[in-house]
Amino acid sequence: MLIIGIAGGSGSGKTTVVNKIIKSLPKDSVAVISQDAYYRDSKHLSVEDRKKINFDHPSSIEFSLLVDHIDQLKEGNTIGMPIYSYLTCTRASETIPVEPKKVIIVEGILILVNPRLRKRLDIRVYVDADSDDRLMRIIWRDIEERGRSFKEVLDHYEKFVKPMHLLFIEPNKRYADIIIPQGGENQIAIDILTSSIKEKLREDK
Repeated sequence: MLIIGIAGGSGSGKTTVVNKIIKSLPKDSVAVISQDAYYRDSKHLSVEDRKKINFDHPSSIEFSLLVDHIDQLKEGNTIGMPIYSYLTCTRASETIPVEPKKVIIVEGILILVNPRLRKRLDIRVYVDADSDDRLMRIIWRDIEERGRSFKEVLDHYEKFVKPMHLLFIEPNKRYADIIIPQGGENQIAIDILTSSIKEKLREDK
């Protein structure tokens, strides 16, 4: 089993990179674990307090559960990945079953921050992108998918996203084995990454 971590700032193009990797590998050989599924359940908080949650701070992630799930997959066990809603800031009672695969991709903005998680990653990738490009993607995503107004998106970016990116996310790209500039549009870098994945899979046979 090969465990790949794909980090990068919010709106950097991580999902695009993940999808291109999946397309390049044999069908049903990849399972994706999203860091976003492991945000702490906030159903005990009031609606107003939920609006104050800093989703870009490492304390918002239940890393202990994420690490445990990766360990279970390595042992050949199926896990129940949580389902998290940004709209309610809560976890659903249901989970998504994820079976062990030859390749496990762990994707999220903060996955290179946690030392225990980093140790479990065979390949660490950082998807880089200009801040202007990331902001444009964030505006579109948060309005379309998270129900925020334009002003709310900009306020949230200024208060949480930008400072946390500078404090926690970008500095941790020093732990990356591969940095992909220009986000998901850099096909050459993605091809190099997928070639490396295929080579490691051949070595493990």
